[in-house]
Amino acid sequence: MPWAEPVGDNTWRVRYRRADGSKGAIPGFPDETAANVYIADMEVEQRKGTWIDPVAGQTTVAEFAPGWLDSLDIDQRTEENYRSFLNVHILPRWGSAALAEITNLEVRKWEKKLRASGLAKTTVDSILKFFALVLTDAAEEKLIAANPIQTRRRGRRRRSHHRTPRKVWAESDEVLQLADQVAAKYGAGGAVLVVTAAWTGARWGELVGLQRHNLHLYDDNTGNIVVDPDFGALHEPNKGPLFLGPPKTEESARTITLPPFLIILLRAHLASHRHRHVFVTPQSQLHRRSNFSRRAFRPAANGNLHIANPEIRLQPVKPGLTFHGLRHSHKTWMISDGVPQVAQSLRLGHVLADKVEETYSHVASAVEQRLLDALQTRWEKAVADSGAAPEETDWRSAA
Repeated sequence: MPWAEPVGDNTWRVRYRRADGSKGAIPGFPDETAANVYIADMEVEQRKGTWIDPVAGQTTVAEFAPGWLDSLDIDQRTEENYRSFLNVHILPRWGSAALAEITNLEVRKWEKKLRASGLAKTTVDSILKFFALVLTDAAEEKLIAANPIQTRRRGRRRRSHHRTPRKVWAESDEVLQLADQVAAKYGAGGAVLVVTAAWTGARWGELVGLQRHNLHLYDDNTGNIVVDPDFGALHEPNKGPLFLGPPKTEESARTITLPPFLIILLRAHLASHRHRHVFVTPQSQLHRRSNFSRRAFRPAANGNLHIANPEIRLQPVKPGLTFHGLRHSHKTWMISDGVPQVAQSLRLGHVLADKVEETYSHVASAVEQRLLDALQTRWEKAVADSGAAPEETDWRSAA
């Protein structure tokens, strides 16, 4: 129970006992009455569980944030990004600031300086989002009353000046053209990787981390990919070697069924190398996203008409398309083919927002078969429309 006591300079202070048994003090009251008024309000807030110890708010960002980050259970790449935000941007500006002294106005001034420094909008947004996470958890720890960073309501509407780029996706015939160019530039294995991504919706890490024992190809041309919950994705840390670990979310651990043509392609592809991973480089090494993008995917998607006398001339197929855009393409195809939302989410490993759908998250075999039939039809039509000579497309001749 808090109490009032006089101080030598003819003022009063409020004393209180903390949970750990130590005593705290709030000075500066002109008389006993003012101190008792504060005590009455303080006791009400204590009963509600909303009272914040003023001393706790004097904890600095440098004292709180590093330990907070150490407590997070996140993947290695995310932790590296967070530490970079903290050490490069947040601590130099806010390290010595007490948590209780941080205001939304000062944070917005800092945000403006970050943008003016030339950082990309997405980078600045990520830094602000991370800082907001730190302050939200500081409020949860009763160090401050609330996260001071609030949604911007005034000033120029950034949406009109910084439009989010529309996601580039590809039709099935465009994916086939892209795969043909990847095969010519990089090798048949790269083409099969591209087609598998587009016709399964699997993420990059899930595919390049896929091991043979998690790829099931049966004699009746049915099969599936199993994304393991513990080792279902290849992770690429900023420092250190590649390693296998959990996929992006718990829902990402799933089984992805395969259309018949892809089973035939994958069976032929497995016979082309002996590595334990399904997809590897032409040198039988594990893939790195940046290397594959630079050497194979971007040239095949964007073309190389700007290069004089290249070894292989590549035509623009879908400028701006990324490997992740193949996942967006798969999603778009399923929408176009009338696949139910619950089946889409399960195939892509998305969280089901609707709890009713989550309760009935099994997908009838008829729905699954309709999905596979639509994917098979897309492949057959793309091949028929390509008009490529057989000798130009050896990588897909098996299917």
